[in-house]
Order: sequence, then structure tokens, then C-alpha cells
Amino acid sequence: MKITGIKSIVCNAEMRNWIFVRVETDVPGLVGWGEATLEWKTRAVTGAVEDLEPLLLGQDPRDIEQCYQIMMRHGFWRMGVIGMSAISGVEIALWDILGKSLDTPVWRLLGGKCRDYLRTYTHLGMGQMQSVYETESTDELVARGRAVVQAGYDAVKVVSIPYAAYTAPIRAIDQVGESMDALRSALGDDVDIMVDFHGRPASAALAREFLKVIAPSRPLFAEEPVPPENIDALAELTRTSPVTIAAGERLTGRVGFDAALKKQAFQIAQPDICHVGGLWEAKKIASLCDTAGVGVAPHNPLGPIAGIAALHFGISTHNHIIQEEMVGAVPWYDDVVTWPIDRVPGRWDLPEKPGLGLEVNEDEIACHPFEQEVLHARNAVLADGTVVDW
Repeated sequence: MKITGIKSIVCNAEMRNWIFVRVETDVPGLVGWGEATLEWKTRAVTGAVEDLEPLLLGQDPRDIEQCYQIMMRHGFWRMGVIGMSAISGVEIALWDILGKSLDTPVWRLLGGKCRDYLRTYTHLGMGQMQSVYETESTDELVARGRAVVQAGYDAVKVVSIPYAAYTAPIRAIDQVGESMDALRSALGDDVDIMVDFHGRPASAALAREFLKVIAPSRPLFAEEPVPPENIDALAELTRTSPVTIAAGERLTGRVGFDAALKKQAFQIAQPDICHVGGLWEAKKIASLCDTAGVGVAPHNPLGPIAGIAALHFGISTHNHIIQEEMVGAVPWYDDVVTWPIDRVPGRWDLPEKPGLGLEVNEDEIACHPFEQEVLHARNAVLADGTVVDW
């Protein structure tokens, strides 16, 4: 069996262009699908996929580790997140091909099941952009949080930390605490709440102030309390914070996670399968984390193929905690890809179809061609014009 072509197909989903990767083989009808979505880097990633294609033409797609090494090593330059996202999309598609060729679901090839179903969480508005990133008042937060629980979820993530730099007004800090108290009171103790800091505090000192005020609400974890490059500050917060710290969505490959784990920089790791190098690299990262006594809660606000890959990963990974999903990002989410399971809010069951088990509707994708994504990050500006982290 040989690889005969690798193509990327873009589907615009408002804030993100989903980048689907199709790997073709010389076996009639046998193709694999992956995802390489990277917000605001669509043209760069699709270009990187084009650059990878000549390296793999003629290779056996079932030799996944070999293909991965070719993509990593035969380009000479080490990859950043753009290149690693392209590699991830191709690598996921290779697993899809392998599973189909063996008439076996991918999770069995990744080691078999560790659980009967996967616990999932969503965001406000079930992932709809305005709800996720523009819910500011306590009343809105509570109403949208209740809507998530009423839909059937028992876990929700909020992005409630205001845009900030090295300091923030006392009132802004207190408002975060008051909003979290109100949300906890409204949802009760049987619902897990996660707070995504989005790396907005530029200093550990400011992050610590926010962590103090959300601690009484007992969140499951606080995510990325400082920018990802500040590993020492992250480790300091992890040692001293009353709230469990999660991070890692902006790390790529084992090397980044290994360095962070050696510094005990977080208690929950959040690798993104579509950015770290694909399913096999994510499994290796999970093993590193397991050795360090760290669980994984993979990052995934992306498209449906990424979600299906995450399902196979989570079913087969022992130290998996909970899976992020955003299936309500656009109203037509379910029209572009047919899932291998009937999804239930908060719970994804075992897929039994070969490969990833998906079917792709390329005609529907064509109805949503590439457009410039909504540049929501341009809102991350303070009142005086200072540009800060989104």
C-alpha cells in the first residue's frame, strides 16, 4: 500500500477555519481523514501540508511511526505549532487508514479501551463564540451556565478572567470571585466548573490574586494562569495555588511537555492532539504525564474530526480525566462529518466502526469555503491601547 496524495480541505466555522486533511492511497476507495485546525494560521498550515506531501508520496501509510519520523526529520528545520499542526493532521489520517485496512477502530490499535465511555465538558453556549468569549456579567454567566447543565452536561468551562497585564483593579478581581460564587451557587456541587485564564495575567502575582478569589468556588482546575512560555512562574503557582493548575495546550511535542513535567509546572496536562504531532505523540505525552503522576484533559475547541480523534485517544488512555468539546460552535456542526457514535451531552460512548469511524460530506464542506476567520483576539486591548494576551 502506498500514499498517492495528501490534500487539505478548509471549512469556515466563523472563528476558526477547520482544516481537514485527506490522505489518499493506491487502494481503491481507501482514504484517511485527519484535522490540523489552527486558528488564524489557516493559510500557513495548508501550505505546510503541501510541503509535507512530497516527503510521504510512495510511503506505506500503515508505517505511522516511520512516516512521522520522515515528516519530523527530513525537513531539517524543527517544527513550531504550524508545522506540528500539519503533521498532526496527516498522522491522524494515517491511523484512520490503518484502522480501515484492518477493519478495526483506532482505539483498539492505540492499546484498547481503558473505559466504557468518555466524560466530556463544553463551554457557555455549547461552544458558540459569543457566549464563550463575550459573557461578562454575572447574570449572563449564571444563565448560560444553567443552560449547559440543562442540556445534560455535568461540567462547564468559563473564560471569566478579564483582559489584563501585570496588575488589575481590585474591583475587577473581586468581580471574578463574585461571579464564580454566583455560578457555583446556581449550579450546585454536582457540576464541575473550570476557569480558563487564557494566559491573560502577565505575572504570577496577578494570577495568584485571581486564583485566591475563585478558590472558594472549588473549580476542577484553573487553566493557563500565565502565558505558556513562563514555565517557572507556572511551576511557582502550581506549588502554591489553592486551585489545581492545568496547562499545556500551547506546547508541542514530547520535548515541551518533558521540560514542563520536570519542573512540575502543572497538575493536569492539556495536550492538543491536532498540535502535538497526532495520536501517537499524544499517547507518548500521556505516558510521560502518567509517570509524573499527572492526568490529561486534552485541549479541543476544534472541528468534528479533531473531536472524533480525541474520543479514540480518551477511550484508550488510562490517565485521561475529561475531554473538552465544542459541538455547538456552529449550527451545522453535524452536517460536515457523520460521527461513529450518537453523542450524549457530557458522555461519548465507545465507537465500534473501523478507523476513526467517520464519514465526511465534502459537498457540505464546499458550502462553507475559506473566509478570513473572525479576529476575536483583536479585542484584547486595554483602555489605554495596550495590547495584551487574548
